[in-house]
Amino acid sequence: MAVLAGKQAPDFTAQAVMEDGSINESFNLKSYLKGSYGLVFFYPLDFTFVCPSEILAFHNRMKTFKALNTKVVAVSVDSQFTHAAWRNTPTSEGGLGPVDFPMVADLTKQIARDYDVLIEADGVALRGTFLIDKEGLVWHQTVNNLPLGRNVDEYVRLVEALQFHEEHGEVCPAGWNKGDEGMKADAAGVASYLSKHAGEL
Repeated sequence: MAVLAGKQAPDFTAQAVMEDGSINESFNLKSYLKGSYGLVFFYPLDFTFVCPSEILAFHNRMKTFKALNTKVVAVSVDSQFTHAAWRNTPTSEGGLGPVDFPMVADLTKQIARDYDVLIEADGVALRGTFLIDKEGLVWHQTVNNLPLGRNVDEYVRLVEALQFHEEHGEVCPAGWNKGDEGMKADAAGVASYLSKHAGEL
């Protein structure tokens, strides 16, 4: 599998259902994320099982992501029309209702190929998630097999960790959460941090 962390996120232009329910015929990732952090996540198919729980988990945290200047983009191989139909179906009937981020239609499956999350035999994407900084660089990627749902709170933590690193120039040790002490990236910094926290790790 391709390791994209440390590389520019593959750009793409495709049709998408936007936050207001309109269809954008030429949604472009780079333009949409300009000046913001990004979380691009892939899921297998609309009207399935684990997927709606993940999509709603992202939706339910959008106030937090917006406060962190982070835009979320969902991608699957379904059409924009299927995305729209799923958004227009109530949660009580297995739908999503309106969600507060774009849902991209990867009909050619090229976006999933570019991010190396496509299961060629099945024609659907694995549950890949990519954290992108304001310069378009990928800082984190995870890929789950189809039965395993994501923990969206972990992506909140990772955005906060990236922003802490950018602001303070320190690195974020294991288990770091917002408000925790960082570590200076040198021998003295490691020694200082571990002398206080080694037993907590």
